Amino acid sequence: MQTSISKTNCLFDSIFEPTRNSSSTFLINDNKEISYIDFHIMINQLANVLIKKGMRVGDRVAVQAEKSNTQIALYAATIKAGGVYLPLNTGYTSSELDYFIKDSSAKIIIVDKDVENIIAKNLEANTVLLTLSSDETGSLTALAEEQETFFDTVERGPDDLAAILYTSGTTGKSKGAILSHQNLLSNTKVLKEYWKFTKEDVLLHMLPIYHTHGLFVASNLLAYVGGSMIFLPKFDIEQALKWMNKSTTMMGVPTFYTRLLSDSRFNHSLTKHMRLFISGSAPLLAETHKEFEDRTSKKILERYGMTETNMSTSNPYDNERIAGTVGLPLPGIQLRIADDKGNEVEQGQIGIIELKGENVFKGYWQMPGKTSESFREDGFFITGDMAKVDKNGYVTIVGRDKDLIISGGLNIYPKEVETIIDEIESIEESAVFASPHKDFGEAVVAAVVRKNEAIIETEIINYLSDKLAKFKQPKKIIFLDSLPRNAMGKVQKAELRKKYQKLFND
Repeated sequence: MQTSISKTNCLFDSIFEPTRNSSSTFLINDNKEISYIDFHIMINQLANVLIKKGMRVGDRVAVQAEKSNTQIALYAATIKAGGVYLPLNTGYTSSELDYFIKDSSAKIIIVDKDVENIIAKNLEANTVLLTLSSDETGSLTALAEEQETFFDTVERGPDDLAAILYTSGTTGKSKGAILSHQNLLSNTKVLKEYWKFTKEDVLLHMLPIYHTHGLFVASNLLAYVGGSMIFLPKFDIEQALKWMNKSTTMMGVPTFYTRLLSDSRFNHSLTKHMRLFISGSAPLLAETHKEFEDRTSKKILERYGMTETNMSTSNPYDNERIAGTVGLPLPGIQLRIADDKGNEVEQGQIGIIELKGENVFKGYWQMPGKTSESFREDGFFITGDMAKVDKNGYVTIVGRDKDLIISGGLNIYPKEVETIIDEIESIEESAVFASPHKDFGEAVVAAVVRKNEAIIETEIINYLSDKLAKFKQPKKIIFLDSLPRNAMGKVQKAELRKKYQKLFND
């Protein structure tokens, strides 16, 4: 096999290129193992497909396909060939896809062959459509098999665009966060040191790879250190238990951990060899944190990040991990808690997280107005996440600014109410949101999932009566079988607000 002649490509050369001659295993699934050498052959063949299909430097490659070995290689191939990778949630409808494809002006579109004909109807004449199914068949892989196994790396610099990830906005159209080579590389380097990842690590990977958590945080990090990933299609309790004893680390959303804890087979014996469990993408209940430690004698490491910044804070690896917090700012990242004018608030006070660092994105794709609104004059990004910092520097997220409830002119932060409700033994979890009210402007409503149906609304209100000021207490309790969540486990409060917007005004 002829080897590539490497030019400077900031992200690819730093993360993927060093392992191209390694016989170590990178991907493990379905009793199949793919070495780094074989992975690089896949990368080169896919990069050749992209170029032959007309992709030029800076062109977008949009992908909506089920998680597979080919898809993760396609991400690396797009970067190596000088393109911009655009992963799309597999749950998006054809009309949503139409928006993303047109907004990004994607040159190449790759979808499951089951939806090929639907997508093809609305494509521009010069757009290339290829297919990739979950079994790794399709026109993309068929073409790749015909290609040379070497590819001359395309030169790209630190500030060049590497990826676009669309945010799941609750109002208006989704915004495409543009991420540079340096944004992604700097974060990977920091996490390697902070979480102490090495080539000996085997990551249990059950996350989707259309999201920053599974794609950049997990995959970039393991490729960078030369480790291995048990690369499963999605979270499945049986598969998780089966592969746990072959893993050293795991990344997950809170739902993964609550489901593991619901199974008696998940115990100290099964996890005693594990080095690290990481949770993110949604808040982890302090109760779950404690139950996990009681069961396994290990503390989950909770961290905080977002599409626009990748990881920004983390509980420490060696020092105390505090339940209910997302830890400290990562090295090289400046974090401040500010009011709506950008003035830093006093320690312990609630405000908006603002961030600055090499991890912070460049702005929103073709939205200069939104980009300008999202940054302060001194370069700090306004995240919209409400938080407070304790005397030791640990950050606690209390909600989003759009989740803020103003009732009778008074501010109410949903997280504070949820924390008290979740203390009740018969309550599994809760989500607090606002519903329009003719007298108060907005009224507090709590959607509650019960562990058993014995508890009723008045009991919850009575429990809160001496723990929260009257104006903070829910005016209505709604009992649900489960809270609405997106693919990453985040509660969709916008959905709750929409469904119950006429609760008090009918």
